[in-house]
Amino acid sequence: MLLLQIQKRIDRAMGVAAHAANSAHLGRSALDAVELMNVGVNFLREHMPQDCRVHYAITDTGGRAANVVQASAEVLYLIRAPDMPQALALAGRVEKVARGAAMMTETEVESVFDTASTNLLPNITLETAMHENMVTLGPIAFDEADIAFARKIQDTFTEEAIKSSIRLYQIRGDVFSNAKVDGSTPLHTGLRDFEGQSHFRAGSTDVGDVSWVTPTAQCWAPAWAIGTNPHTWQVVAQGKSPAAHKAMAHAAKTLATTGLALMTSSDLLAAAKAEWRERTGGKAYTCPIPGNVMPATVHGR
Repeated sequence: MLLLQIQKRIDRAMGVAAHAANSAHLGRSALDAVELMNVGVNFLREHMPQDCRVHYAITDTGGRAANVVQASAEVLYLIRAPDMPQALALAGRVEKVARGAAMMTETEVESVFDTASTNLLPNITLETAMHENMVTLGPIAFDEADIAFARKIQDTFTEEAIKSSIRLYQIRGDVFSNAKVDGSTPLHTGLRDFEGQSHFRAGSTDVGDVSWVTPTAQCWAPAWAIGTNPHTWQVVAQGKSPAAHKAMAHAAKTLATTGLALMTSSDLLAAAKAEWRERTGGKAYTCPIPGNVMPATVHGR
């Protein structure tokens, strides 16, 4: 189950500008408010569920001059939890920290809801069908050049990064050869075993919203060298490689053959829908984005 994600921008913490040398007492620092909020949220981490996550980035410090009490500042928060009630509750607590920081600094804070996505409902019926199609398709036809390039990428990783990647993506076993995956081969050249349990990976996706409306399944293909950490230059370096293209084409074939199976097998379609109804428990999809939130206008793009 992927995480529900709520992204809020504590927008334009507003204070009073002043000269930091001779009249700092007249100023009210919005940057201080942002920093105190971050400190408060970091203390909050001890008192939230272990499988929740809170991330932040200061997107506007108010300026580059150190001798000015900054009158505005901005921080972007990303709040994640396994399900919607947890994420909403945690977002409320983060909001209280923001207001507390504003009180301490005698500034004002404006909270702007940025975006959100719902947790993913796996559909084991569809995932099993996809796995069976992957077995039929066989291994991805990586060649020696693909392996050599992946090894060059992998040489930039630490041993712990490789082990972490194997844990994160649950790269275990190979249904074609039963070979152990330990990172010695830089690309996963086989197919991991599937035991009827959807694999968990810490992340967020708007596919989660789709899964509450209709039965949904996803598949994974090895487009990266084992050990690749998301959001890194190594991801970019491999994104247009021949190996990545082969992996994506393999995934596309899997999706297409599974779609064809749904079109030609009423039993498979009925089973997928029955599982989806059981997982939703009769609850209708509720968009986590408030109804009054509209897309922001993007200038110059």
